Amino acid sequence: MVNPVGRSSDPNGPMYHNGLYHFFYQYNPDGVTWGNGNLSWGHSVSLDLVNWFALDTALEPSRSFDANGCWSGSATILPDGSPVMLYTGIDARGDQVQNVAYPKNASDPLLVEWVKPEYNPVIPVPADIKRDDFRDPSTAWLGADGQWRIAVAARVHDVGGATLIYRSKDFLRWERNADPLYLAHAAGMVECPDLFPVSEPGVEVGLSASGAGARHVLKMSVMDTVQDYYVVGRYDDTADTFVPEDDGDCRSWRRLDYGHVYASKSFFDPSKNRRVLWGWANESDSLADDLVRGWSGVQTVPRKIWLDEDGKQLRQWPIEEIETLRNKRVNLLIPEVNAGGVNEIIGIVGAQADVEVMFQIPALEHADVLEPNWLLNPQSLCGEKGASVPGSVGPFGLLVMASGDMQEHTAVFFRVFRQNDKYKVLMCTDLSKSSTRDGVYKPPYGAFVDMDIEAQGGSISLRTLVDHSVVESFGGGGRTCITARVYPDHVVNGNSHLYVFNNGTGAVKVSSLDAWEMATATVNVLPDGLIAASSVSGAQAY
Repeated sequence: MVNPVGRSSDPNGPMYHNGLYHFFYQYNPDGVTWGNGNLSWGHSVSLDLVNWFALDTALEPSRSFDANGCWSGSATILPDGSPVMLYTGIDARGDQVQNVAYPKNASDPLLVEWVKPEYNPVIPVPADIKRDDFRDPSTAWLGADGQWRIAVAARVHDVGGATLIYRSKDFLRWERNADPLYLAHAAGMVECPDLFPVSEPGVEVGLSASGAGARHVLKMSVMDTVQDYYVVGRYDDTADTFVPEDDGDCRSWRRLDYGHVYASKSFFDPSKNRRVLWGWANESDSLADDLVRGWSGVQTVPRKIWLDEDGKQLRQWPIEEIETLRNKRVNLLIPEVNAGGVNEIIGIVGAQADVEVMFQIPALEHADVLEPNWLLNPQSLCGEKGASVPGSVGPFGLLVMASGDMQEHTAVFFRVFRQNDKYKVLMCTDLSKSSTRDGVYKPPYGAFVDMDIEAQGGSISLRTLVDHSVVESFGGGGRTCITARVYPDHVVNGNSHLYVFNNGTGAVKVSSLDAWEMATATVNVLPDGLIAASSVSGAQAY
């Protein structure tokens, strides 16, 4: 999703209320850059998380407590069904403070108008925290003692990055917990915290609140790497502390996306009992290009997330509603792709496509040996062993957004390595040939897919969604996700092509390959019956 003008960034306050999905986001309505104290909350609504109607901005700088910008925050649905927003305001002094806002009319299905009480800020910047490093209040949750909790990102003097917990009975008076939820000493400032419970491993049902003994996921956005990291652990709602199940600095945790995504935010969707993840993918061409477009920044496709069967990692998958955009379907019958083979997926427009393919490796034992140091930096390994570098098992995968002469293409692929008596699967998105234009950021992206490919009979799946400049790929059933921004020249004058390829020395079988040409979602148009349909269901608490 993209705003037609201005700059959009962090997802804020996604929620389901009175039969409508609401999406708020960081928005500069006055230009394509970060802005100069005019950051606001953009606001769009939808019946299905796919087709969207843009409303007026929900929050704008207008009071002393947010005079220099309305920064990131979250939405909470109260027990009576009414929503409340907590957000960071940059006050007239330049301090980051936490504010509250309520809808002027909670029965309005569109929630167009919001009121900021004069008693804001509800949480001023504490004395032991840097005045410009205190932000991003999370969605609130109720503890067993009946008090609300929120997590807030901060940099504490002489301590470093921290995720703090605040408690309140009324969203007005907040008390800081003595111990932080988590300390990130070495990582420096971490932001946009998200703490949420997950069901038992392999159960795809989302949870709105903690059950007895429920495991939790803590996600943090780390400024010095501009990446989102998460870990599974145990949250104690008496002590308000979190113990990760993986040791080490938060930058060694798993990443939600190994590509171009930051400041992600999840919410519980009560209409389908699932947890949905949003993520921001900013531009990676030039400011001059942003100015020509008149906008910058997009949101990734909403993803359903749940805890994998191994209990260690999240699985992510495009929400099922995305499939309503599928139009023309092509089912490609390719028994196998030989060494050096490139087979075009003919019959659909490649600039908007959804491709699902299942590969099967006949001879895993021929895989190249994995050097131990390669485990340390899979992204660098993807750059060293790009799509054009042959290996024993791989690279094999898809070529998307490809020009007819193949001078431009984006490769999404796997390689398989042997490590002792096991196999490691590397997933890469290679942007080195994605554009012939100058001034475009074209890095390699990569990660190892945490799965036992041998136990899967040598099979691994790949799903790639292509929407013009956004390429989102899901490897191994959504165990590894990579989002890329691409800016090929050829799309101006012609159609993009899709291919399945194998540049390994051994053949790769294709068990199945289905591709769909995707329709364009309705954006910034009010669908017929939206308001009437929105009044069918009441608000849900989460």
